[in-house]
Amino acid sequence: MADNTQPPNALCVGTGEYSTGYVGGQASASDKSAGVVGLSLFDQRALGQLNRVLLAGTNGTKFPGIREHLKTVIDGTYRNVSSEFESFPSDDCARDVTAYLTAMDSLDPGDCVLIFTPDDTHFEIAMAAIERSLHVLVAKPIVKTVDQHRRLIDAAAAKGVIVAMEVHKRWDPIYADARDRIRALGDFSFFNSYMSQPKSQLETFRAWAGKSSDISYYLNAHHIDFHNWSVGGLAVPVSVSAIAATGVAHAIEIPAEDTISLLVQWKNVASGNLGVAIYTASWIAPTSDVHSQQRFHYMGQDGEIQIDQAHRGYQMATDDAGYSSPNPLFMKYRPNAEGDFAGQAGYGYQSIAAFVAAVRSIHAGKTTAADWEHRLASAKQTLPVTQILEAGRKSLEVCGKTVEIEHA
Repeated sequence: MADNTQPPNALCVGTGEYSTGYVGGQASASDKSAGVVGLSLFDQRALGQLNRVLLAGTNGTKFPGIREHLKTVIDGTYRNVSSEFESFPSDDCARDVTAYLTAMDSLDPGDCVLIFTPDDTHFEIAMAAIERSLHVLVAKPIVKTVDQHRRLIDAAAAKGVIVAMEVHKRWDPIYADARDRIRALGDFSFFNSYMSQPKSQLETFRAWAGKSSDISYYLNAHHIDFHNWSVGGLAVPVSVSAIAATGVAHAIEIPAEDTISLLVQWKNVASGNLGVAIYTASWIAPTSDVHSQQRFHYMGQDGEIQIDQAHRGYQMATDDAGYSSPNPLFMKYRPNAEGDFAGQAGYGYQSIAAFVAAVRSIHAGKTTAADWEHRLASAKQTLPVTQILEAGRKSLEVCGKTVEIEHA
């Protein structure tokens, strides 16, 4: 029986870069060497918003290394945050792909699960959590097919739990402001986005790249969600055609496209006028001043907006790291003058904290899951994202032919 007088518990399924900052037996070489999800959950616990924090993976022998890493980058960096966690499977278990089920069974209904695993595992893990009446936050893309997405929506409604997609750009104050301005710019006409990561990420993601997912699912999902969020209820996607570039990944024996562009026809609901969107994602970018280039251009019939998310007028150069464009608006990893973690305003952190706040509100009986349908990137609200991504994959498999999107 859940104790509503205690904060809820949180399980993170997945122990990779975004969860812990630990990759291949060492700290990630990216800008997320301290992770995002784990650090956010540990701080939420320190603030009294969570009780137990659990991590589940498939290889327990990695946990001693993860604990040592987190002790360094969290406990050794911030005086007010502890990285202690319960782990599944045990440290002496080299392989248990169902360890997350054991972890879930130690939770109470109304607790929460955050899923940061390869894309093709999201559905099974999320459904297991829903069946146990646990609230769920899933890394984008929430799932890979429309059928799975609809089944999540139905299951969540039946159990009265939140199922949402983790898309932190919604908490970026500049993106959020742009979204609100876009809704006053008349009919949608044109959207063009680009997002990349460096070639080194192909090695980081070698285990699943091109096998369980592709770069469009992994990166295009961000801007597709932002665009859908911006014009939701005003326009709908109607068809998709996709093209890709190859060569770099194949040369290192990774069966994946290097760059994928989706050309999407949208239709404005009230007027019937058509709009065009182009979403491009790549993971073969050279090393540059940022880990991820990110930008978009939106044009409505009454105005336009352009954002270069990677460059906010903040530059830095050091002897060790060279030139860079830091982005503390995402995660502020540097401790403050007192030695405390002070990254609560970062939109990477806020994306996790907003989900925890929703879970706490429901846990305390103040709201229901339905109250959060449009306050989080709920499964119901993000269905068009999966429709576009799946149609894009289908288009690639038929040499770029147009795939129509069916609306129930």
